[in-house]
Amino acid sequence: MYSFLISIAALVVGYLVYGAFVEKVFGPDPNLVTPAVAKADNVDFILMPTWKVFMIQFLNIAGTGPIFGAIMGAKFGPSAYLWIVFGCIFGGAVHDYLSGMLSVRHGGSGYPILVGRYLGEGTKKVMLVFSVLLLLMVGAVFVYSPAVILGDMAGDGSQGSMMLWIGVIFIYYIIATLLPIDKIIGRIYPVFAAALLFMAVALLVCLLVKWPSIPEFWEGLQNRGPSVGLKDQPIFPCLFITIACGAVSGFHATQSPLMARCIGNEKLGRPVFYGSMVTEGLVALVWAAVSSYFFFDGGAAAVGSDITAAAPTVVTKVSSSWLGLLGGILAVLGVVAAPITSGDTAFRSARLIIADFLHLDQGPMRKRLYIAVPLFVLSALLLWYNIADANGFNVIWRYFGWANQTLSVFMFWTATVYLVKNKGGLYYLITLIPGLFMTSVCLTFILVDKIGLGLPATFIPWIAVGTFVISAILFYLWKYRKNR
Repeated sequence: MYSFLISIAALVVGYLVYGAFVEKVFGPDPNLVTPAVAKADNVDFILMPTWKVFMIQFLNIAGTGPIFGAIMGAKFGPSAYLWIVFGCIFGGAVHDYLSGMLSVRHGGSGYPILVGRYLGEGTKKVMLVFSVLLLLMVGAVFVYSPAVILGDMAGDGSQGSMMLWIGVIFIYYIIATLLPIDKIIGRIYPVFAAALLFMAVALLVCLLVKWPSIPEFWEGLQNRGPSVGLKDQPIFPCLFITIACGAVSGFHATQSPLMARCIGNEKLGRPVFYGSMVTEGLVALVWAAVSSYFFFDGGAAAVGSDITAAAPTVVTKVSSSWLGLLGGILAVLGVVAAPITSGDTAFRSARLIIADFLHLDQGPMRKRLYIAVPLFVLSALLLWYNIADANGFNVIWRYFGWANQTLSVFMFWTATVYLVKNKGGLYYLITLIPGLFMTSVCLTFILVDKIGLGLPATFIPWIAVGTFVISAILFYLWKYRKNR
């Protein structure tokens, strides 16, 4: 428990100290007119209260990410705490802040537009396809998983019940994607975000009362997973792919522009973008600690489950056992409503990304339909693959995890180039170092994991170090040529 409490304190200090430093490096200008005012269209560019923008941003980037990822990552032991803390402070929060603020500075531009501006038109086109595919995977995953859970809750868990819920969720997605952002998202998201935060605080109180004997830093950072099914997953790179949304997540770069179009002052960027990521890290820490109790201190038996339980089972069992009826309700919001809300903003982001690329005004409904209809057709095909292939969901989820982190790599490099061109000095190191690290993680993972080339695990150190060094050399060669 002491490692857990130290980690929470470190995240808070990180926001206050390093967050202030990152804000100073970027230099927000409170006098600049933001896109919410300059480009107001009553659909996507709408000025909203700061508290509401924060809550929507938090739920957009969170969903079930800091819950499921932390639960699966906790099986690696207390090294999960370190990744959440350092990854969040020096990686994820910086990534989210700069992706949001660069969008604000560039008229609310989406992720591929920002990448293209600083990494070139060729990269922009690649990122357009890559990010839209990722968002489609998010949409498909976050239709399928809550539909399965709702089907089970309905009592039969049959294929017909699941298909019914898929249809209901899909209809909601279509409505939420097409309507102005303040009509559904602006009204119900703050409620779901509050529920997610309340559940995390309630579980934190339970942890303090129970004070379980869970693994500490000083007891070793080795992979503790052999007894719970992680025998063949080395901490590097698997931990850094497993825990994404609670530490670093490229998906967030597609979500930050949504709120960049709704804030009224650049000074709000730090609490909205950096702050929401730190808040997500706090939620992830709570669930990592709860899961450590579940996996390593008899918690599974205490709530009537098994140590090999999947993440959704851990959520529902712990919530209902620890928090009673209220916990059961919050668990539904956490494992059903949260992924649904992430899914609809994924489709909305995809619509806006394509609209930016095509320069297609999204004011008229018919022009929104031009983009939205093909997106939903493609997502339906992915869903069909999930249902037709018993292992389809797991395959898509693994590819999603890798694609998610790969997206963050390009955002880090985009921000690095921006800082080199606009800030001078060594300020670019705040994004270069995490960018080099995540480049190494993503390339190593796809080369050694079974969804990639499946190279022997003995290659991991060579691939990781080689990727880091070569990427650094290529960056400094580019920087040298630029300054000549």
